Amino acid sequence: MSARDLAPVTTTDSSAPRAALDPPDLTPATAAPGPALEVLDLAAVLGGHVVLDGVSATAPTAAVTAVVGPNGSGKSTLLRTVVGALPPGRGAVRLAGEDLLAMGRRRRARELALVEQDSAADVSLDVLDVVLLGRTPHSSRWGGDSDADVALASDALARVGAADLAHRDVATLSGGERQRVHLARALAQQPGLLLLDEPTNHLDVAAQLAVLGLARSLAATGMTVLTALHDLDHALRFCDQVVVLQEGRVVAAGPPGAVLTAELVSAVYGVRARRATVDGRDLLLLDPA
Repeated sequence: MSARDLAPVTTTDSSAPRAALDPPDLTPATAAPGPALEVLDLAAVLGGHVVLDGVSATAPTAAVTAVVGPNGSGKSTLLRTVVGALPPGRGAVRLAGEDLLAMGRRRRARELALVEQDSAADVSLDVLDVVLLGRTPHSSRWGGDSDADVALASDALARVGAADLAHRDVATLSGGERQRVHLARALAQQPGLLLLDEPTNHLDVAAQLAVLGLARSLAATGMTVLTALHDLDHALRFCDQVVVLQEGRVVAAGPPGAVLTAELVSAVYGVRARRATVDGRDLLLLDPA
């Protein structure tokens, strides 16, 4: 049985409770009413292979939306197309009703930020200087870093638990440390829309929970977070909405608890899935099919 034989869940009301959090210092520069991000009939072809095929989805304001699916289902391609790194074959991407892909690069960089899976260190730079690159869209073309920029960058490093790395050479960091630095750079950018491609990649368990908890706190300030995830339990625990991709198409979307049923997960991933509840928390138990 394929997931396409299942009735897609399309409800958009999230029942996930919001955590009570102190307002963070890094708030989005803009806040959009209604669905912050709308992807409409998006298609993408890479190397002659159709990677996205008519994808339509929304990511609400002040919420964390996960994109999940097996390897090769189009998760990273969707994020890279939304950010403008890949041209779509057809379709549209709208942010607060405005054509995102028609925006100039500088304007787009003020509206959104992307943290990729593995941002390698190609040059030797102090970590603080890497994070300050996030302030570039907000700076004058000829001006240097202001005291306010440095304060924002330092605050961003503290938010991701990397304040002690500020004066390290980014080329000497581990993969997990680099991941946190690039997340800090994205936060210093003060986007209204934050895209995270496998943000827990390279991170130990404690750091994974901290990063996903940070995503929840950012959503509580009004930021829209769209993240590609592999761990379905993380989607159940931390996300308000989930979009399930299979072979470049959306097969289900809605609240994680309603969408990630044992039947759908079994069909999409080719495993034997069971749902369980431990201490009031929904979990997925997975075994080979």
